[in-house]
Amino acid sequence: MRILITNDDGIDSPGIGALVDVLAGEHAVVVVAPSGNRSGVSHAITAHEAITMERRHDAAVLSYACSGTPADCVFLGSTELSSRPQLVISGINHGPNLADDVNYSGTVAGAVEASLLGIPALAVSLASDHEDPLGRRYWESAAQIVDRCIEQAFERLRDATHYWNLNVPNRPLERIVGIAVTRLGRKRICGRMVGQEHDGATQYYRAWESPFETDRDTLGTDIGAVHAGYASLTPLLLDRTAESGLETFSELTARSG
Repeated sequence: MRILITNDDGIDSPGIGALVDVLAGEHAVVVVAPSGNRSGVSHAITAHEAITMERRHDAAVLSYACSGTPADCVFLGSTELSSRPQLVISGINHGPNLADDVNYSGTVAGAVEASLLGIPALAVSLASDHEDPLGRRYWESAAQIVDRCIEQAFERLRDATHYWNLNVPNRPLERIVGIAVTRLGRKRICGRMVGQEHDGATQYYRAWESPFETDRDTLGTDIGAVHAGYASLTPLLLDRTAESGLETFSELTARSG
């Protein structure tokens, strides 16, 4: 299978290396990933300047470092390379993309861009904020779960009307309970802005705090599944239309007429 890999942590992230190590033996893998960290850029695209693609000749597979965003990487990798990918994998992200995270994540946006292009897509994150006591990060566990998803469920993954968000617990593969298909949970991103005066202006920085997770004990959610030791696989839609809102406003339109 032709697989395009991108991420938002940058081309030198160990998450990309883990995916290449696991997948390149059985699949035709190409990497197009940002030249540096693009975490939190969501679905931003480069609109007013040139995008540079630099070949990495020392890489194990055909690889390009891109000056743009994850969405730029997927668009260029899918339209400018010789073969259109059959699957786009965005990740493995360093840290979870659970619940409300999907609105900010460049990793998830890579999968969204692929889905907009009609290509099956999977965003993958290692929930590495749930730290191993020794600070280890089990990238290979996440890569092996991706391989399992491809082998066992690709026909279901290939429906390009939606894309998939996979979050894998940070633990050895044998300690992952299984794969749970989930819905998005809810969590509030906690933090505040801290201002500092500099050269007559105020510069603001985010002071992050632990997010408040409301669904830790609900197994049907992505948050609950990861906390219970499952890899969470969540289907997400491109169509954001609120059907109930259509009904509400159709009534308003009828009254105003």
